[in-house]
Amino acid sequence: MSKDAYIHKVLPGAPGSPLLFVFHGTGADENQLLSFGRELLLSATIISPRGDVSEHGAARFFRRTGEGVYDMNDLARATAKMAGFVKAHVEAEKPSAVFGLGYSNGANILASVVFAEPDLFEVAALMHPLIPFEPEVQGSLAGRHILITAGRRDPICPPNLTARLEAYLRADGADVTVEWHDGGHEVRPNEIEAARRLFASASAAEGDKNNG
Repeated sequence: MSKDAYIHKVLPGAPGSPLLFVFHGTGADENQLLSFGRELLLSATIISPRGDVSEHGAARFFRRTGEGVYDMNDLARATAKMAGFVKAHVEAEKPSAVFGLGYSNGANILASVVFAEPDLFEVAALMHPLIPFEPEVQGSLAGRHILITAGRRDPICPPNLTARLEAYLRADGADVTVEWHDGGHEVRPNEIEAARRLFASASAAEGDKNNG
């Protein structure tokens, strides 16, 4: 798969530093999370693809037939394509680690890639994901660190489905943290701080490993 499979932007980081892939929400584009990614990880190279599906002009990463009703064939297509895109950049950059962060539809495509390719991302932050199906993880998530952030009154991502996703990920061996707030689908400061802690901890651990 080509590094240019998606329209995307890159913010270069220090040589050999982590790669952080960021995935936008429905209707946004590759600019939505680019500076946010840089704030979270100063030294990382940030790669932000634009979804290749248009829903009435709004960019998404895969098709759906209604709110919370996914076109599972297109999700499979998008997952394979995105996994190939990520692997192509990893092969070219030779990073110290590979991290992912996604919001809403971006969290959903990131989660789907994590299910399909458990070894690809060491760390993933899923902000307001909606996984309305039982994932089939192709291997084990042991050693993977996953943050889920969610709103208790989120009209798009019901809390019970967030709890179910947490249970699925734990059952497959992932180290899961869930950060809640009392609002809806918006991102709040405590979520941002949770993501910052996650990536800072993972980055420090990678540094210790490489220096050891």
